[in-house]
Amino acid sequence: MRIVLLWGLLALLTTGPAHALTVAAASSLRLVMPELEEAFREQSPETDIRVIFGASGKLATQIVNGAPYDVFLSADTAYTEQLVRLGSAASDPEVYAVGRLVLWHADPQREALTPADLGGESIRRIAIAQPRHAPYGQRAQEALQSLGLWQDLREKLVYGENIGQTAAMVESGAADAGLIAWSLTFAPELAGRPFTLIDGDLHEPLAMAMVVTRRGADQPEAHRFRDFLQSAEAGAILRRYGFESPDRE
Repeated sequence: MRIVLLWGLLALLTTGPAHALTVAAASSLRLVMPELEEAFREQSPETDIRVIFGASGKLATQIVNGAPYDVFLSADTAYTEQLVRLGSAASDPEVYAVGRLVLWHADPQREALTPADLGGESIRRIAIAQPRHAPYGQRAQEALQSLGLWQDLREKLVYGENIGQTAAMVESGAADAGLIAWSLTFAPELAGRPFTLIDGDLHEPLAMAMVVTRRGADQPEAHRFRDFLQSAEAGAILRRYGFESPDRE
């Protein structure tokens, strides 16, 4: 009986996931990550993936303070470069996608807004991500400044902790409009709701970079995942969710 139990225990240990990979990912990746995970598992079925979403700046701070993340997928290059400077990264930053900003509202009966419409009386609250730690919030501020609207609209602004929360504020009606990630408009429940793509020349590029963290340095699956995100297959998936290829910068 003991031999049978021992073999049963060994079977459980050997048939479970051989590796676990924890990925810290910018909130703009929330909708695309399941498809990326599925494609990666086809190449590396022994790897169990866990994804933690948040604002890039907050995730970077957590990594510096010892959070157990193996790969960091930022919404810009600045936070990955910060990890390199502080010795918290085991690879150089590599751009895997370029994000886009859109002006969006949740009323399917209303035509798409233009930035000039934001000053109208019907727009009382405008949601953007917190510029202090969210790259999409930083780019929203830059775009409004480029258009000469920042000072006039500041009293209307409400802030989400990350771009996912910002989109939720618009969807729920807590804000009348918002500057959010194009990638988050691909949710099935939002299909058909109009938006306006913000001219990329109005702000610094949302060049999304990744690094393997110091914790993931000795984990082959972390490096395999990094390589996968630079593959043609991953690029095609990202483009289906509103991200552009790095070579379009």
